[in-house]
Amino acid sequence: TDLDTARQQLEEFIPHVKNLSDNSIKKMAGRDLTRFKEFKKQGIAVKFGRFTQKENKQIQKNVGEFLSLTGIDSAEKLLFTSRYPDDKDTIHRLKMQHHFCEKISEGIPRPWRLIYYRARKIFDPNNYKGRYTEEEKEQLKKYQALHGNNWKKISELMSRSNLSVAMKFSEIKSAINYGPWTKEETQRLTNAVKEVMKRRLRAENTNSLSSLEQSSTDLWIDREKLYQQLPWTEIETKVGSRHWRQCKQKWNSVLTSRMSQGQRLYRGTSGLQAKINLIKRLYETKAEDASEVNWDELSDAVGDVPRAYVQAKFYKLKVSSVPFWQRKTFSEITDFLYEKKLPELEEKL
Repeated sequence: TDLDTARQQLEEFIPHVKNLSDNSIKKMAGRDLTRFKEFKKQGIAVKFGRFTQKENKQIQKNVGEFLSLTGIDSAEKLLFTSRYPDDKDTIHRLKMQHHFCEKISEGIPRPWRLIYYRARKIFDPNNYKGRYTEEEKEQLKKYQALHGNNWKKISELMSRSNLSVAMKFSEIKSAINYGPWTKEETQRLTNAVKEVMKRRLRAENTNSLSSLEQSSTDLWIDREKLYQQLPWTEIETKVGSRHWRQCKQKWNSVLTSRMSQGQRLYRGTSGLQAKINLIKRLYETKAEDASEVNWDELSDAVGDVPRAYVQAKFYKLKVSSVPFWQRKTFSEITDFLYEKKLPELEEKL
């Protein structure tokens, strides 16, 4: 398939395909297009976002079967081949011979690249090594001074994952303020988010911002876009005095405060009604995993609040009401809340 045709065909499954490079289009046409068409025949849409427990198990199954098929003795060797230079050629040959791309993607309606990255996260032993020691923090600072932001190189030197070393360096690179947020800090945060959103809108549609560029008025942005994934490390740099996690938490709290318009949604009878509505809506979704829930649609169950606010309220409900909730699946938790907690709340109301 030529490049333009491939791009056109992929656009049916991936709306943002027009923003991808020619090289990415070529790879997706080879690895994903046939799979996507097969899923379409089965009435299954291509998915993005957070992986479900079911998909994680399917990835583990696919990797296990590929190891059995090829005789490669560990998932780490299969997915992090560069760590084993002596076995590198043999592993690459086995991957080609036994169609690694197709096998690892089996049964999962997502782009191959995302499945591969998810598999690497699941099976990377360097991902779960606990807290950094003071010695490791000093090492990290030295390696960053030597190699800059080459996190792949630094991760190999420290036997930690790329993401882990990048985030940890972001956390320790400057003095962080852990006290209450000042008005100046909150304003810097708001300005940083506004700048990011403006850049996104400009990238999406240059014409729509032509008049806005000459205006001093604030942007009007759909609510859901304000709490989508934002480049928090970039925003951290612009704020200057806070770690990226603090920026993210503060932004969610700003949204909650503004969008609820100061209402105390979880006080008194309105609070009880909000919990009742939330449990009922969650039960009606029949979702097997939290990632299958459309939290945006659920937000009106408790008021005009962001998705993160609703998720936080659900977390509090399950922790306070569901015994041994850590051992239960998402659907078991929602069933318990509906069958046991809901009647109690309705009676109280």
